[in-house]
Amino acid sequence: MTIHPIAFFKSPLSSKFGMPRQSGIVSALRGEIVFQPEYRDPSYIRGIEGFDYLWLLWQFSANRHEAARATVRPPLLGGNRSQGVFATRSPYRPNPIGLSSVRLESVTFEGAEGPVLHVSGADLIDGTPIFDIKPYVEYADSHVGVRSGFVDVHEWERLDVSFAEGLSGILSPEDVAVVCDLLSLDPRPHYQDDPERVYGMPFRQYDIRFRVSGRHLTVVEIIPLA
Repeated sequence: MTIHPIAFFKSPLSSKFGMPRQSGIVSALRGEIVFQPEYRDPSYIRGIEGFDYLWLLWQFSANRHEAARATVRPPLLGGNRSQGVFATRSPYRPNPIGLSSVRLESVTFEGAEGPVLHVSGADLIDGTPIFDIKPYVEYADSHVGVRSGFVDVHEWERLDVSFAEGLSGILSPEDVAVVCDLLSLDPRPHYQDDPERVYGMPFRQYDIRFRVSGRHLTVVEIIPLA
């Protein structure tokens, strides 16, 4: 079977670093689905505005190496315990295909790229190829009260996030809220815990630089990207 992208994703996040590890975790994170020219006929999405959520099938295009092992170490387990790759949401899979549920906020039909789907809560970086879009249907896709394996007994321990004096004014209030939500998930590799180390997360046209000490994260610089 040969598949090709029907659309590409536009996001303020251009790197895997800082990307939410699941869709829906950062609900205020906005993005756009821009169709390839051959799929810009509004007939392809007729009726889509009647759905609140969509399923996206997409490619882990930023992965630089192929999955070579049967097990992975989920960050939710601190990176210390192995689980079977098919028992996790790991991006390192025999076929690098992602599945995400996103909220459909609106549809723009005007403009050279229209129609464009405006969505929130996605875990796709800028430029991600999208292979298919399907509507989320509650009666078939929602299973209440089911078991979720290790996810049931391990919750994300969010960090407290603050900005050094004067920095938060560089961003809009909406972007400040999104950045705080993203950084609270602790984007650092699980094996790094140096309170003096400065990390950087690309967001829109800025490099958001921060340090982490204990359970507190401080944004120390916001630098325009070249």
